[in-house]
Amino acid sequence: MKLLILLWTAAPDRPELLGAPFVYAATAAALDAEVEVHFSGRAVRLLVAGIAEQLQCEPWDRPNLYACMRDAAAAGARFLACSTALQRYVLPGEAMIPEFGGAAGAATLLQRTLDPGWRTMVF
Repeated sequence: MKLLILLWTAAPDRPELLGAPFVYAATAAALDAEVEVHFSGRAVRLLVAGIAEQLQCEPWDRPNLYACMRDAAAAGARFLACSTALQRYVLPGEAMIPEFGGAAGAATLLQRTLDPGWRTMVF
């Protein structure tokens, strides 16, 4: 069982969309699924240290979005970022959260979505 979660419109300026992807990621990983959360566009800002800690993720009972993200990572979800979005939205020298697993481009995303062994959710 493999799940790719794409964060596309769920970005720091849309906090109401941010909790659910990480709840799904944590739950799927707890069910022994291989889970990758791909951050694209402005969503890559969530991987910058300190950003997610400032955001609330309603209606989940967690102190902030970063707590939701840590739960997903602790359950086994990998956090990957679009390489182009990293160049555009992350400033040189900005620290990334420890859970950041590296860059993955469009080819990786497309390979996963075309593989019948993977399922995809888009937020």
